[in-house]
Amino acid sequence: MSTKSGVSRRLTLVVGIAAMLFVVGCGGNQKKDEGGGVPTAPAADENTQLGDSDSGKAMGLQTVHFPYDSFILDEGAKGTLSSNASILKDKANLKIQIEGHCDQRGGIQYNIALGEKRANATRKYLEDMGVAGDRMTVISFGKEKPIDTGTSDEAYAKNRRANFVITSH
Repeated sequence: MSTKSGVSRRLTLVVGIAAMLFVVGCGGNQKKDEGGGVPTAPAADENTQLGDSDSGKAMGLQTVHFPYDSFILDEGAKGTLSSNASILKDKANLKIQIEGHCDQRGGIQYNIALGEKRANATRKYLEDMGVAGDRMTVISFGKEKPIDTGTSDEAYAKNRRANFVITSH
């Protein structure tokens, strides 16, 4: 057997094995996509289909607001959260995502951190009121999703918030 023929056979064998491995690897655990496209993970915005407190469609849950540059819950926020805790205890299957938001002032990283502190403070208060922690997730949008794009103190106050998105019921 010539060297050229042996190399050709080996190359053919290697290419054949690679092709089989590719076919076997690609045919594994794919799920059928009804839409005909590439399956994607749901975006955070898609959760609002079940309702969110900013729109008033969260089964009575209400958004809480924060003072400027703070994640401390004032008496008004605590009252709102007490009402929200009652709703969550009555609807034991309800799961929520708590979204922390800030006004447009300040840097991106600072506001992401502050929004997370707001969401976590809200979650902790609800846990202290008897709502199971495994029913709640938190996320911070910082200043990326304002309710009011104005630059007045009133507009800024609307954006300093923790709102509730129903993720399952």
